[in-house]
Amino acid sequence: MTPTQKRIRGWYFFDFASQPYNTLLLTFIFGPYVVSLIGDGSTAQAIWGYGVGLAGLAIALLSPVLGAIADKTGRRMGFIVLFSLLYVLGAWGLWWSSPQDFNIWWVMFSFSVGLIGMEFATTFTNAMMPDLAPREELGRISGSGWAFGYVGGVIALAIMLLFFAEGTEGTTLIGLAPLFGLDPETREGTRFVGPFTAIWFAVFMVPFFLWVREPRRPGTGILAATRRAFPDTLAHIRALPANRSLAAYLLSSTFYRDGLNGMYTFGGIYAAGVLGWSVTNVGIFGILAAITGAIFAWWGGRLDSRFGPKPVIAASVLLMLLVCIAVVYVSRTKVFGLPVGPESFAPDIAFYVIGCLIGAGGGILQSASRTMMVRQAHPHRMTEDFGLYALTGKAMAWMAPLSIAVTTQLTGSQQLGILPLIGLFLIGLVLLLWVRPEGGTH
Repeated sequence: MTPTQKRIRGWYFFDFASQPYNTLLLTFIFGPYVVSLIGDGSTAQAIWGYGVGLAGLAIALLSPVLGAIADKTGRRMGFIVLFSLLYVLGAWGLWWSSPQDFNIWWVMFSFSVGLIGMEFATTFTNAMMPDLAPREELGRISGSGWAFGYVGGVIALAIMLLFFAEGTEGTTLIGLAPLFGLDPETREGTRFVGPFTAIWFAVFMVPFFLWVREPRRPGTGILAATRRAFPDTLAHIRALPANRSLAAYLLSSTFYRDGLNGMYTFGGIYAAGVLGWSVTNVGIFGILAAITGAIFAWWGGRLDSRFGPKPVIAASVLLMLLVCIAVVYVSRTKVFGLPVGPESFAPDIAFYVIGCLIGAGGGILQSASRTMMVRQAHPHRMTEDFGLYALTGKAMAWMAPLSIAVTTQLTGSQQLGILPLIGLFLIGLVLLLWVRPEGGTH
């Protein structure tokens, strides 16, 4: 294996290591567990929406400034170490969420700390992409990395379902008591998802830190970079209208990424509340979504390298728009307008298919989006521009969770609460018209 191949494979391991935070905590295991403890799906959906939205606000405010500091110092790895630590601490803190002593504020605090760590670390690792290979190969590399991440999510989810997460009978999916003597009465098997996610990340980040090396770049000291970062970032933001393609892409991706995050964040909560699914059912849904996500992210990376990221993004956003509409028409009593009996499996089958489509479209969309950002970003401000990518995504990340929270609260319906996502995908698709496939002038 050549040094270049080793560096690329090491970079893949960040996706593999970090994916369980999305798969296990955000969507398929811990989210539904919180719903089961609160008891009311609409209330849980509202609380979760407010918590995730506020965490996104913190990410938005700091990402571009930290990116500017990294670009000025010429170093990103130290930041990745710092935010990896936050990821581990936040995930581990979710262990303290027992039904007998459940504190939603502690749970949301710990979850938010880990989420902030994951998102910031992602900003810095994504900015490393141009150093990995020529531009024409980045679509394939991004798709393969995202697919590898989904594989990690599938494996981690399968381990949790088979050996730890207990169902209503106190046993796992294959009828075992949770491993290590974890007590099903206090839901220790399910709560172990927090420490398990932290350990997974720590172990599989080892190849990343061993194999990924940053090219040496001239840079200023950390204090000088910090002093200049905020004013330079403000100046960069003011100058965005002069680069219409970059500005349009940042706005477009703001809306469609927020819609996608809303699908991921509330997919498991929706299934638990509307369809009455157990954690095990939601986990199977997650495995199907992750498998299709891995397959289609890999395939989408090949399409990206062949046709460029813009048409791939447009097709994926259109698919997610249609899927979002379909979600609203699936409930325990009706499937796409057709009444079904209380014992019918039609709603479950329909939602499993929807999960596969969410995985497929989401995998392609996220992979192609980061290669498009490489094309739009300034070569010498790559981390700062990826920070702006995080800023525009997170500054408006309140849109999906908070609009879902408000709509759910006003209507008292989880189904109607999902409606704002349709508008987000539609706006993102329209704004994509002003994005140049090869980016603007730098």
